[in-house]
Amino acid sequence: MYLHYSAISDVGRVRRENQDSGYAGPWLLTVCDGVGGAVRGDLASSTAVQALRKLDQQPDEDLLGQVAGAVHRADDRIAELVEEDPALNGTSTTATVVLFDGTRFGVGHIGDSRAYLYRRGEMRQLTHDHTFVQSLIDEGRITEEQARTHPHRNLILKALDGIRHEEPDLFEFPAEVGDRVFVCSDGACGTLTDARMADILGSGSPDFAAVELVRASLEAGSTDNVTCIVAEVAEEAPPEDLQPLLVGAAADLPRRMPLSGAVGGLFRGHRSGDTGEIPPVPSDVPPGAFAGDPIDPEAMRYAPRPPGRYTWLRRLMVAAFLLGLAWVVLAAGWSWSQQQFYVGEVDGNVVIFRGIDADLPGLSLSHAYEVSDVSLDRLSDIDAETVREGIDADDLDDARSTVDNYAAIQDVEAE
Repeated sequence: MYLHYSAISDVGRVRRENQDSGYAGPWLLTVCDGVGGAVRGDLASSTAVQALRKLDQQPDEDLLGQVAGAVHRADDRIAELVEEDPALNGTSTTATVVLFDGTRFGVGHIGDSRAYLYRRGEMRQLTHDHTFVQSLIDEGRITEEQARTHPHRNLILKALDGIRHEEPDLFEFPAEVGDRVFVCSDGACGTLTDARMADILGSGSPDFAAVELVRASLEAGSTDNVTCIVAEVAEEAPPEDLQPLLVGAAADLPRRMPLSGAVGGLFRGHRSGDTGEIPPVPSDVPPGAFAGDPIDPEAMRYAPRPPGRYTWLRRLMVAAFLLGLAWVVLAAGWSWSQQQFYVGEVDGNVVIFRGIDADLPGLSLSHAYEVSDVSLDRLSDIDAETVREGIDADDLDDARSTVDNYAAIQDVEAE
């Protein structure tokens, strides 16, 4: 079996930048929705998609292993970006990945982008949101309808951020001819009802459905970026001119809905609706602002899990380890220094010192070990100055040999 696919991404009515990224190819469908507002969610999503798109080749038997590995590599790549530029700390992205091997689909998911399956006239949600409101739904505290207008509907609990290394949800299911797989950012599924999405998915070609899902989301009042990927399972190979599609922030030239109201002049809006691009945001509207909402939900979207219990104990153990390590290093350094010797001067006499000829503030690294009866007054000015500056020795025997040489010189000078 083969995939016939289409992908569309639109910046939407409110936001100036598209933080969604998407990719559709013969083997791979993926949507990543960047989180972070000012800390470049667009960079996180595009980085993740660029890493994930390497999956777009015929998979081996370990379908889920390949998906999991690609998600972890995307997370590692985001970690590298944050390490290179600490100003990006806090950026993250959702990731919904669907890998096709010709007979089955493998899915990896983290965050609140979604994957749906439309089969034989019925649609079901494949992925489970990692969000605060989804946890309330799971507990029976609110309904799905209430979740659409909940004040904290934007808070996600898991994302790829290069720091927490969350594990994605992984599962697979068999493919059937006629199946339609729909992958989208929350700009679509957070606005459209399941019935409306099913109505559109059951109409026209994948390209028509993708365009209409974006248009319907914006028409329904979505204030977020909207990215939709639709793929249909078919027995016939797709047209040869169907190339992989890269959309949103990850695309060099993002695919946008043309002002003419059609894609390639072939597809028109659902039931004659307009598919024109939404006009730009007025200059006096701050980025991401909603009417009556002074805070950009995108900037507050990622709600990391609270710190684990006994955080103070872990910090104390780390501090104790570091102090112990420092003590070991200092002890090793002191032990080495006390095996060193040099020749110097104390009160006009030649003396063998144990330690190194250096001092730290408030700490002497050497002490007089053997005092000889060789007086600097009985040596030449050059020899006396050499002793005062300190003479390194390989070991104690070498230091004693140096003193004996000066003693012999002293005796010659005395005769």
